[in-house]
Amino acid sequence: MSVVMGTAGHVDHGKTSLVRALTGIDCDRLAEEKRRGITIELGFAYLDLPGGGKLSIVDVPGHERFVKHMVAGAGGMDFVVLVIAADEGVMPQTREHLEICSLLGIRNGLVALTKIDMVEADWLAMVHEDLKNFLQGTFLEHAAVYQVSSQTGQGIPELKLALTAMAGTYMPKRRGDLARMPVDRVFSLHGYGTVVTGTLISGNFLLGEDLQLMPSGAGKRTSKARGLQTHGQAVEMAPAGFRTAVNVPMLEVAEVNRGDVLARPGSLFAADSWVARLHCLASAPRALRQRAEVHFHHETRETQARIYFLDRDKLLPGESALCRIRFTEPLVGVFGDHCVLRSFSPLRTVGGGVLVHPLDLRLHKGDPEYAAKTGVLTRLAEAGTGLPAEEAIACQLALRGIQGASFAQLRVLTDCASGLLEKTLQRMCGKQSVFLVDKEDRLYLAGEEAERLCASCLERVEQFHKNEPLQTGIGRSAILSGWGKNLGAKLGHFVLERLIRQGKLVSADEALHLPSHKIFLHKGAADLRAAMLQAYTQAGLTPPNLLELLDTLGANVKEAGPVLKIMQAEGELVKLTESVYYAAGVLAGVREQVSGWFNTHDNLDLADLKELTGGLSRKYLIALLEYFDKNRLTMRIGDKRVLRGLPGNV
Repeated sequence: MSVVMGTAGHVDHGKTSLVRALTGIDCDRLAEEKRRGITIELGFAYLDLPGGGKLSIVDVPGHERFVKHMVAGAGGMDFVVLVIAADEGVMPQTREHLEICSLLGIRNGLVALTKIDMVEADWLAMVHEDLKNFLQGTFLEHAAVYQVSSQTGQGIPELKLALTAMAGTYMPKRRGDLARMPVDRVFSLHGYGTVVTGTLISGNFLLGEDLQLMPSGAGKRTSKARGLQTHGQAVEMAPAGFRTAVNVPMLEVAEVNRGDVLARPGSLFAADSWVARLHCLASAPRALRQRAEVHFHHETRETQARIYFLDRDKLLPGESALCRIRFTEPLVGVFGDHCVLRSFSPLRTVGGGVLVHPLDLRLHKGDPEYAAKTGVLTRLAEAGTGLPAEEAIACQLALRGIQGASFAQLRVLTDCASGLLEKTLQRMCGKQSVFLVDKEDRLYLAGEEAERLCASCLERVEQFHKNEPLQTGIGRSAILSGWGKNLGAKLGHFVLERLIRQGKLVSADEALHLPSHKIFLHKGAADLRAAMLQAYTQAGLTPPNLLELLDTLGANVKEAGPVLKIMQAEGELVKLTESVYYAAGVLAGVREQVSGWFNTHDNLDLADLKELTGGLSRKYLIALLEYFDKNRLTMRIGDKRVLRGLPGNV
């Protein structure tokens, strides 16, 4: 793991000269930078450390026109060297750069007071006093101040020793192990193709593995990492914190934009809006108002966005609040990421925030669950990445509702390391506070949400019983229709199977019913049942045609349908064809006769069955033979039947 140091400070205060004095590397690579004598684009260097390690260095432009480039470079910094020229002291971009570093969560660094060879001792003392007042209340309030001259070399050895010590003792927290590299530069190299560079902010890349560019159109395709370099050296594995160049030959230079993120396929998720905890700088000239348009900076991406506060109409300078940020283009982010907001006019940094929910969240003030959701978001925002893994998972799954979240989505929603996330989910599943509802897609659902769905399903079945008291039960597809319109098929199946396992639903043939459900026939239906049973029983082997019987009894198919199903379910009638029903006792007698026939015969044909049944007509004989075949008493071979189960008869 490497440590990334960055510069910050006003234009022409000597940031690039200082990096060159420390490392021997000139970060100004563009002809325009050479001509104008100012840094325009991000520059990169490294400092060799004792023991063979390297300190990665990001040099940022100081001109106010290039603050967006500064923000892009500051996103990957672990600590900062604030550069202030002794001949000018604190200037506007000194303040803005320090505010940006604070908004991005940088909490460590030191101060380099440059150009000391150009001022007198009494002026230097005055600058020191002014600097002390300026740093008061900031994260650099107690930082060491080093007086240096990049021209004479004065103070450079001491500063280099300080940086070496900081790099050796400071262990940055690489949040999670989700491999991702925000792109800050792209170019084509003859013989190799497209090369993208950036700081690998977490995880690692392996030579030869598939990588995907998100969220641009190129994200629909993958490319193998044909080459990996860190600080100009070819490597087989690039770890977090290193400046990394990746050769991705299957992507075109025109497809890649600064701000795209290189990651493993399926590990990041593009969204049009995020929920973040936003802080308005105390130095902001005015309050941030509802629906305000801003320049939004995240890692190396800049885009336009609009902010929507969840509990207020404006955010006063110095205040913090939850807000929804809607972008003009999709972005990919991870819980705990930092962002910076700059106003349109005047163009200056006005605030920043920390990402709380990086996927599109259904959040409407008219929603009955709005208050509960904002409460969960507040808890996530207040605790940040310090929230225990189990609570973070529970909070994010509660926000996802019936959508649930896959393992890959939970990595983005919690920023937990994959091993910790795996173990925590297993523990939560054991306690049934979380359910794995789809093993193939590794989809998880909050326990409370699962119970709510189960209760809702039972209510639907209960209502069906009230509406259709003569029906044995309701089909699975009928349960999910309407009630399950927002459920995935696998989630709906999970709910039904869970209720069946718990004994709260009973499966009977193709229908499901409550264990307490009893069919109650009103007097008319009960009388029809008794009359039909008597008719079929008395008819014996020649049962009446169903429609003719109903006509005789003064009933219709709609009235008789539920009664017939009940009689079949309770074993009174057996359906052979759409029009042929037998009384169960009569059919059992025929079955016994057929079984007895095979005691003295090898096979049975239509004529044999006719003889057994006393000359029954062909309509009934065929229906009976097919019924016995279907119920595996007999097996048809040509025009004859043989008894199943005998040697050679399967």
